[in-house]
Amino acid sequence: MEISVGHTPDSDDAFMFYGMFTGKIPSPDFKVNHVIEDIEKLNRKATNPELDVTAVSVHACAYIPGYTILRSGGSFGINYGPIVTAKKQMTIEEIKKSKIAIPGKMTSAFLLLQLMIGKFDYVEMNFSEIPEAVKSGKVDVGLVIHETQLSYEQEGNVKILDVGEWWNKITNGLPVPLGINVMRTDLGMETIVKFDKYLQDSIEFGLANFDDALEYAMQYARGKEHSLIEKFVKMYVNQVTVNMGESGEESIRRLFEMAKKKGLVPDFEINIASK
Repeated sequence: MEISVGHTPDSDDAFMFYGMFTGKIPSPDFKVNHVIEDIEKLNRKATNPELDVTAVSVHACAYIPGYTILRSGGSFGINYGPIVTAKKQMTIEEIKKSKIAIPGKMTSAFLLLQLMIGKFDYVEMNFSEIPEAVKSGKVDVGLVIHETQLSYEQEGNVKILDVGEWWNKITNGLPVPLGINVMRTDLGMETIVKFDKYLQDSIEFGLANFDDALEYAMQYARGKEHSLIEKFVKMYVNQVTVNMGESGEESIRRLFEMAKKKGLVPDFEINIASK
């Protein structure tokens, strides 16, 4: 079966798909055509299903009823996640009154920050442009994701809020639900479970062949040094990535329970692949 698979031009995604896309983990069931797009573009594509399988922000699940969440391939932070940066320290009241640069309205980072501080004024930007926009004064505050959450000091900015730490505290240690992979529900649960296992095998192969998978992932390093990308991959390709388990599933359900109560997402049914 030929299927289209979308992932982001990020090192952690590339690491996960290393075994699959290089053919080192073959499948008798699937021939994969991969499509690479920024996460917010993939979120938007998923609202009108264009891809059979795609990476999306967890937040996007509120708007993509035609997809089922896979149990493997998720990006979950373990007491870490998106951060908020500025050129100088600011009080929470000052932050709330600022226009905040965000990496997209459908990103999980945006939803999490709204849960943390309430609704705020924002401007959308590509995530990679946010650190420079903060440093140059184009915006006062930036919501930072991906590897830029590790490099903010090198970029001359300071961390003023830690969304991951906040989530960890209010949920008693649940992983931070950020990104997941989804598959078209109309392909049927048997096919979904089969592909889920294929992706899990690819992730496990990457972890077992870490150095080779990291070298492959470095093509999406965006100029960051090897040590920083290695740290980033180790943060976001973890045991909850291999299989979300009970804690990953609970964190997704908790996120939407909180968001629905605050009217930040519509009421909808969460579809998760069978175990």
